[in-house]
Amino acid sequence: MVPEAPAPRSGIPPPDNAHLRDARDLAREQGVDPRTGLHDDEAAQRALQHGANELQDHSRRGPLALLADQFKDFMVLVLLGAAIVSGMVGELTDTLVILVIVVLNAVIGFVQAWRADQAMAALRQLAAAHATVLRGGEVQVVPASVLVPGDIVLLEAGNQIPADLRLIEIAQLQVDESALTGESVTVAKQTDALTGDAPLALGDRVNMAFKGTTVTHGRARGLVVATGMHTELGKVAALLDTDDRSTPLQRRLAAFGKRLALAVLGICAIVFVVGVLRGEAPLLMALTAISLAVAAIPEALPAVVTVLLALGARRMVAINALVRRLPSVETLGSVTTICTDKTGTLTQNRMHAELLLAQGQRWTPGDPLPSAVHAETLRAAALCNDASHQGAHDEDDGHTHVPATWLGDPTETALVLAAHAGGFEKTELDAAQPRVQEQPFDSGRKRMTTFHKEGAGFVAYTKGAPESVLPRCTAQWTPDGSAPLDSASVLASADALAAQGLRVLALARRNHPRLPDTNAIDAVESQLELLGLIALIDPPRPEAKAAVRDCITAGITPVMITGDHPATARAIARRLGIVGSSDAPVLTGVELAELDTATLAQRVEQVRIYARVDPAQKIRIVEALQARGHFVAMTGDGVNDAPALKRADIGVAMGKNGTDVAREASSLVLLDDNFATIVAAVKEGRRIYDNIRKFVRYAMTGNSGEIWTIFLAPLLTLPIPLLPIHILWVNLVTDGLPGLALAAEPAERGIMQRPPRPPTESLFAGGMWQSILGIGLLIGGLCLAVQAWAIATGHAHWQTMVFTVLTLSQMTLVMAIRSETEPLWRLGLASNRPLLGAVLLTFALQMATIYLPWLNPIFKTEPLSAAELGICLAAAMVVYVVVELEKAWRRNRRPAAMAPDEPPA
Repeated sequence: MVPEAPAPRSGIPPPDNAHLRDARDLAREQGVDPRTGLHDDEAAQRALQHGANELQDHSRRGPLALLADQFKDFMVLVLLGAAIVSGMVGELTDTLVILVIVVLNAVIGFVQAWRADQAMAALRQLAAAHATVLRGGEVQVVPASVLVPGDIVLLEAGNQIPADLRLIEIAQLQVDESALTGESVTVAKQTDALTGDAPLALGDRVNMAFKGTTVTHGRARGLVVATGMHTELGKVAALLDTDDRSTPLQRRLAAFGKRLALAVLGICAIVFVVGVLRGEAPLLMALTAISLAVAAIPEALPAVVTVLLALGARRMVAINALVRRLPSVETLGSVTTICTDKTGTLTQNRMHAELLLAQGQRWTPGDPLPSAVHAETLRAAALCNDASHQGAHDEDDGHTHVPATWLGDPTETALVLAAHAGGFEKTELDAAQPRVQEQPFDSGRKRMTTFHKEGAGFVAYTKGAPESVLPRCTAQWTPDGSAPLDSASVLASADALAAQGLRVLALARRNHPRLPDTNAIDAVESQLELLGLIALIDPPRPEAKAAVRDCITAGITPVMITGDHPATARAIARRLGIVGSSDAPVLTGVELAELDTATLAQRVEQVRIYARVDPAQKIRIVEALQARGHFVAMTGDGVNDAPALKRADIGVAMGKNGTDVAREASSLVLLDDNFATIVAAVKEGRRIYDNIRKFVRYAMTGNSGEIWTIFLAPLLTLPIPLLPIHILWVNLVTDGLPGLALAAEPAERGIMQRPPRPPTESLFAGGMWQSILGIGLLIGGLCLAVQAWAIATGHAHWQTMVFTVLTLSQMTLVMAIRSETEPLWRLGLASNRPLLGAVLLTFALQMATIYLPWLNPIFKTEPLSAAELGICLAAAMVVYVVVELEKAWRRNRRPAAMAPDEPPA
């Protein structure tokens, strides 16, 4: 009996090296007898010391704090100031519109922030609700939250592991750790202490069972060594406790808003001072300056951006991409690197038999069987197999149609499917040759053997690792008798397959006249006849290779980050085209742990595959890439991916097979778990950003035209050309429907052939600010030229003419800037019908202010003659012609930037 020892003191952290320690030594230190467990009073005392076995979240903010955060943005403060100014000049409609926009944005931001905080709640729900423990010598079922270090937990197939356990006793225990480690294969556990000085990845700690993982086979008894936030799952939760990064769009708009506000205030002050010095009435100049400030600040920008993103999100749902944070729609357009998990993201997360090798001949599922040896190998694979039958229906696994659902270890279900592809049904084989005895799989022996009735005697089938089975084989089985066996050659073939990332199993058989004594394991599993080798892999998704190729074409670098074996990771990466050679560098978690931050930042530029990494290391990789100027998207589906999903510039979670934790921590959820959907999402993100730039260009060019018109008139000794009502009307009709209609603009040609935007790129890059000032100056010059001509020729309607030129020139502008390079005649007027309708409606409204008598007193306008209206229309068309000439210059300057053969999206 293990002697009792004092209970651990409060505040002592769990042992980080439990996997290196003897289980009974740990039990002795915890003061517990593994045969009886803790007494209830001792467990209660430890619960007070260690707290509940729950994941804590100290950073969650209350609803009021989340709501207050939405009003801290500088652009929002500017809009609130514009609302106050609008109210001061009597434009209560503008005040109401601005306030509605601000409140709408605040509500949207609040909902998004609240949903983002649900990641921790989902993580807490991942914990097992109950646990079976041994207390006071009795088996009890208790809430998992009351477990304490020192508890003895009993596990069986189907249980979710409630805490981190050091395994003491096991019986064929296998655990699915894919959600925590990324491993696609269940892990066979053992109880012996591990050795070695190098730190081991979670997937290699085979004598541990971790909270949140699931027992798939067997049973066990384990000692609780960590609870709550001290568990490996708790460490993941702690990594999630970080602030969200702002998106490029948010950063660009914030910078734009600050610069714009300062510039507008300065210009308005100059307009006021110059006007007063010229002898204008101070009140009129004050109203003019304030109206100009309201018009110059595009208060419709947040609404337009919100509409653009919302419509983009709606379009993306149609391609199975669910947007959880609206700015993420645009963010995808800046992505330079996609760090993708392997299991379940690039692969199908189900094992598949790649090939069968027997007597030097290969067979792949779907092909005719080459020989009777291959047939017997498949028979052995189906019979020496613990997969269970769960009814019958047709299911397409991407490789073959199977007539039933099989549950169990992924490797064994893959063997059943391979046998089916070869014409063998496990249910029929089990009925014809029932299992009468077995030697279960053992992690020490690395093999299992089953005995089946065959004729007057029995046949034993053995399945296991080649290095375990081959030494026990003395011959090669054939239908006509034994043949010589070249074990060295077969083992070399197995090693070659393993080097390709395949999991290799050897199958053998032996005839017995009667059932042997299974207590003599070595005697039973000896003098075997080799059948063949079966190589398995978690296969890539069929569409993933094309998606990777499209990413590379779009200038996006795919990087695989997985908890799987390096050889497997390299094999999948090469198949998908992530790397091009079989000796591409792979950086393992152990190697990564030895690198400092500066060295890792250098290595990330060359490495495309990371294997055996833990959640904290995934974050280090993402941060190293970000430090090198990359804009990083992280895809994943497991709990182990959640911290990196949140830390990345954009997190992309799997919605079909992913965990709630991953989905809640992400910005984008792929409803079909299809990596190719990301490519479509990137294209949509680029289209959205292009359209946002088009609106900013359109709005700021029009506003620039208004400012130039009012600013230059006094300098040219002309009277104030526009009244405050004119400025506010132009601002209302031009920034409203036409601006919003730009959301429907299709993607430009070659949008996926150009490189990603640099994350630090200005919103006005590519000469946009020069175009804004230049075309704005043109609009102002045209307005002043019409004003000067009308005054000089005695036309009393000069102010109405300036008002009309300013409005109509912005309508021709919005049609011309639909593309930065393509002429309008090639795009077609009907390719964006909402915009065409908005322009026609704005034209009709402008005509109404001129020609409806009851509107003339309100807008201080007078009806124009046909000649005067013609002059206004001609002046407006000059803007269209100049913008088209600018686009032609761009086409000649950057001919390679387009893909002429690609039709508009």
